[in-house]
Amino acid sequence: MLKPVNWWFQFPLALRQVVKVRFLASLGAGGVVYMTPLIFHQANLSASEIGQGLAASAIIGFVSRLSCGLFLDRGLACSWPICLAGILSIFANFVLVHAVEFANYLGGQLLIGMAAGFYFPAIELSVPLSCSNFPPRRGYALARSADALGIAMGTSAGVIASSLSIIRAVYIIEIITASITILILGRRPLTDKRADIAQLQAGDNSKDKCFSTRPSQNWLLPLLPIFALTIVVTATITLRQSALPLDLVHGSLERPPLSVTWSGALVALQLGILVLLQWPVGSWVAQRNLHFGLGIGLAALGIGSMLIALSSLYSRGLMLILVAELLLAFGEAAFLPTATDAIIRKAPIEFQGLAMALFSQCFAISASTVPLFAGVLLDIQGNGLLLWLSAAIICILMLPILGSIKSSATLLSIPD
Repeated sequence: MLKPVNWWFQFPLALRQVVKVRFLASLGAGGVVYMTPLIFHQANLSASEIGQGLAASAIIGFVSRLSCGLFLDRGLACSWPICLAGILSIFANFVLVHAVEFANYLGGQLLIGMAAGFYFPAIELSVPLSCSNFPPRRGYALARSADALGIAMGTSAGVIASSLSIIRAVYIIEIITASITILILGRRPLTDKRADIAQLQAGDNSKDKCFSTRPSQNWLLPLLPIFALTIVVTATITLRQSALPLDLVHGSLERPPLSVTWSGALVALQLGILVLLQWPVGSWVAQRNLHFGLGIGLAALGIGSMLIALSSLYSRGLMLILVAELLLAFGEAAFLPTATDAIIRKAPIEFQGLAMALFSQCFAISASTVPLFAGVLLDIQGNGLLLWLSAAIICILMLPILGSIKSSATLLSIPD
């Protein structure tokens, strides 16, 4: 059994730096992402207006994601978009901390969306570039663990701030974490050895490779089924972020409503479960084939969504939500590292920036449509029964797509 310190130092130095950056970014974003619907619910914005702001944030992220991916493929170092994202995040949080009306809320959300668009392709691509000879899929499992820990801590801070009636302190926390991230990257930029990788690919025809060397003109088609599955999975995750807190606060058919503080606490609990599961589950599925990790993750998310739907029918439905939280966390821990690793393995080195941009667009597509749809449905029905039932059915119906994903993938060691 490795001691915690020894366990941490088994990872390459460059990967540890990426993980630190992801932790800081997630720490700041955790409270903002999960508390913003509750903050503006208290500011008397409707669920539809809150959903519109989240959707607008995701739509503006389309442009910044694609821009980031194209610039990365033209040689831009990963640290630059991450720093730009930090600057935009600082401005966004200064707006949101004072916002009380829809217009100011919308402006802050647009800046948040731009920041997320620049951040995600760069931070996802930085993981395999920092892995050296360490398996990239385990690198992604570690990176997602840092995300989960940061988000859980950020959300917990938001819950504490809510109980102290200073819930908008989450915006101050993100300003601080974004500032620290910029200082860290200014002092030591992230490792970027794509030129060395391309050189190795050009001169190495051996069987022991790490990234795909297939003809570049056909690189996108094999990724489409993974993108489709990821949109469904991220839609479920987005529901957990935007709709579940509102569903808990409003109550459902038989399930009584919860206070804002208890609603936030339940969301924080699920994030805590994800922290505990992400590394062991991610490492476990990394030792199995691609279909296993994607399939078991999708199935767990579907069953978890079904349990939340059923919770609407019982006065003690909160117990079903607790079980659902475990399944949702397990599904996310299994699916996302597997899908991210599959994208980076199947995309040629010259298109990996764009591949990561398109992959992160799956998150944007979900975030731009799901909150809007969920907000309207919650306003019309007054409960989340149909919403969660639809999510469960779609997850299960997507399982046959796994058969169209080829499990072949090759690796290329990044030079030390």
